[in-house]
Amino acid sequence: MSVSPHPESGARATVSDDNRGSPAGGFVRTPPGHRFPWYVRLFFWNQRRRYGQVLEPARLWGRSPKVFAALALLYGALDRRSSPLEPTLRSLVTVRVSQINWCAFCVDVNSATVLRRGVSEEKLAALDRFESSPLFSAREKAALAYAEAITFSDRRTTPAHFARLRTHFDDDAIVELTALVAFQNLSSKFNAALGVEPQGFCTTAPQPVPPPGNARQHSTDSR
Repeated sequence: MSVSPHPESGARATVSDDNRGSPAGGFVRTPPGHRFPWYVRLFFWNQRRRYGQVLEPARLWGRSPKVFAALALLYGALDRRSSPLEPTLRSLVTVRVSQINWCAFCVDVNSATVLRRGVSEEKLAALDRFESSPLFSAREKAALAYAEAITFSDRRTTPAHFARLRTHFDDDAIVELTALVAFQNLSSKFNAALGVEPQGFCTTAPQPVPPPGNARQHSTDSR
């Protein structure tokens, strides 16, 4: 799910073969005539105004209306103007978490937001190599390294992460950064598990490329 501001328009993003394992439209589809409560339809109206269409994750979350409403309000709080985390940093973090979790939809829509917020295409393309890239500030590198430690299943946060973070953030900002990373993990894992496809918001979205011999198995998993 994403309720971020209106992204740049563009053709459908190119997705690696590893992200094409779901049937067109994803593994779970919401029938066109599905009846949503009025308050969910209000969120849909807002998405049409911002994006020109309803986002597929919203239609899926909307099947559990109260959960959807709570999540949408939480995202709005995390992406508020008064956040101690600047908009570009928030968007870079959400794209990096989405890359790690193989969420093609999230990378697509959040990459568009990154570009709209002023990040260059060159910097966006280098996101998975941020530590060695001169395009990223020390503040951004500290936040992204922390986000990776939370998101990768074989890593954990350490005192070194927090020493690095405290050079740039106070404890309140660290708590908010942690909440943003946790939320994006929830959102991207939900979308990736259900096979939600990109909706064409960013033609240069840096989708993750699977290492050789490590493509996910789809049809064989159910044997």
